[in-house]
Amino acid sequence: MGYVYLLLAIAVEVVGTSLLKATAGFTKFWPTTWVLIAYALAFLFMAQSVKVVPVGVAYAMWSGLGTAAIVAIGAMFLGEPLSLLKVAGVGLVIAGVVVLNLDGAH
Repeated sequence: MGYVYLLLAIAVEVVGTSLLKATAGFTKFWPTTWVLIAYALAFLFMAQSVKVVPVGVAYAMWSGLGTAAIVAIGAMFLGEPLSLLKVAGVGLVIAGVVVLNLDGAH
């Protein structure tokens, strides 16, 4: 169940981060409200996750997979440029998450 909570934490954090631009620097009420709710849920789910999943592994997965998802969302929906260097960087982040999980699997 720890990994289910972790995936939920990643999902709502990605939603919150995706909405950050819409807040206009936290000057728009509803986007700001949704960002704060998403981040609160992300921390709630993360706190439940680390009861089972080692903190280092959970945080690596949360930050790594979240980063990869945000780069993809930025490129697909927010008009952000995607370069070969960005793709390589995301690949390295994902490789790091995989290595941490392999070590945590013993």
